[in-house]
Amino acid sequence: ARCWGVPAAERCPGPRGCAALGLWCPGGLVHGARCPGDNGLPLPRQRVYLETYGCQMNVSDAEIAWAILQKNGYARTKELDEADVILLVTCSVREKAEQTIWNRLRHLKALKARRPRARVPLRIGILGCMAERLKEEILDREKLVDIVAGPDAYRDLPRLLAVAESGQRAANVLLSLDETYADILPVQTSAGGTTAFVSIMRGCDNMCSYCIVPFTRGRERSRPVASILQEVRLLSEQGVKEVTLLGQNVNSFRDTSEVQFQSAAAPALSRGFSTVYKAKPGGLRFAHLLDQVSRIDPEMRIRFTSPHPKDFPDEVLQLIQERHNICKQLHLPAQSGSTRVLEAMRRGYTREAYLELVQHVREAIPGVSLSSDFIAGFCGETEDDHQQTVSLLREVRYNVGFLFAYSMRQKTRAYHRLQDDVPADIKKRRLEELIAVFREEAARANEALVGQSQLVLVEGPSKRSASELCGRNDGNVKVIFPDTETADAAGCEAAARARPGDYVLVKVTSATSQSLRGVLLCRTTLSRAAACC
Repeated sequence: ARCWGVPAAERCPGPRGCAALGLWCPGGLVHGARCPGDNGLPLPRQRVYLETYGCQMNVSDAEIAWAILQKNGYARTKELDEADVILLVTCSVREKAEQTIWNRLRHLKALKARRPRARVPLRIGILGCMAERLKEEILDREKLVDIVAGPDAYRDLPRLLAVAESGQRAANVLLSLDETYADILPVQTSAGGTTAFVSIMRGCDNMCSYCIVPFTRGRERSRPVASILQEVRLLSEQGVKEVTLLGQNVNSFRDTSEVQFQSAAAPALSRGFSTVYKAKPGGLRFAHLLDQVSRIDPEMRIRFTSPHPKDFPDEVLQLIQERHNICKQLHLPAQSGSTRVLEAMRRGYTREAYLELVQHVREAIPGVSLSSDFIAGFCGETEDDHQQTVSLLREVRYNVGFLFAYSMRQKTRAYHRLQDDVPADIKKRRLEELIAVFREEAARANEALVGQSQLVLVEGPSKRSASELCGRNDGNVKVIFPDTETADAAGCEAAARARPGDYVLVKVTSATSQSLRGVLLCRTTLSRAAACC
């Protein structure tokens, strides 16, 4: 057997002196380079298959990881059976998310066992939060995973894979105080190119008692504004029509890279809110970033998630109200409607302060769409606490909701200080009640839009019907409508079918808690639609 011209059992004269084994090179050279021991033939580019689980930050992480691997000579495949490397970008927020990964790894174990000997041995990697939390268990359990890389170790992926090629397992889960990947332009991994996520900061300092994020993603640190603007401009040039600014606590953004802003005072918290850490002075804040991003492309929608309710200065609310391309949609994660439970969660606000913020937001941004997160069955939650959450859902009437049963995570304050004392069957029943109430109120909120015209960004065909298109309105609610020819609102273009990336006006004819349906009125632009309102 020969490895691109080198007899087996000899040493390859490449820069790393790799051993030649059969028909493949186990990491001696960058993939695609020419091996000095061969007849001038290039080494084959190894193919990477990426799977992403969990939050939108993980989507962004997958794009960063792929950008790094692409620069190091790897090719990407969308076919699992073609892959030489399978990377799972994982989530640890809830136990169910981790169990999904363990189940997936069992399937991949069988795939690995079936791998023909003539091919490069299949390598499997766990990236992200689960890698950070469970490094030892992942490497030891069934000896399946070859590499483990935490959220701050993606730059090290080429080295980790090279180590794995030599038959060893490799890991890097070191958290960083300054890694933001600011110099890496992510490569979009989602099809279509209509929407994109832009990570503006990493980590979280809030230390809510239930949350694993500060332990898996580290402390807050923000990208320089200049690097974010560069990425958004590039996305605009590529035709992306909607950008979501991402961070674990996005509106506490603080860019300290420019010396002249390091003495700026820390912004005040929302009224009635507190924090477990001292507010840090200096730096360019989220209002400045939002202002600059919204100026790049008047035809690009801007969203942001996930914020903490404590960080909503009036400057941010005023910008949202004034700029036609900043969506009138806010995520206000409540978690509970009980002040007693909120205190146990270390959220830093009462039910009353939260409701006061909701009222202030609705006064500042008429017609704003609200979404929220809720946890059912947190430590010590009584039936009365649960009913207070039910009443909050009814009082606020959210358009979009994310509701989950509590799942205790190791390392959190709740794990060390509290008891997970709500039985699983009660958690399940309370969660079902919250979901039912949310859907009832969301249906009412959406039904209020029947008869109105909604500006929709077309995303593509509906999943249920090839004769329909779907997209999302300004409030981030799915809108479904017939795929028919329609005129341009300005009358400058011939009638045509709408395509992904187009803005269209849709008259809403029916609504559910999850979506709107309507008839197509015309194609238009974001600026033109704003001028007509």
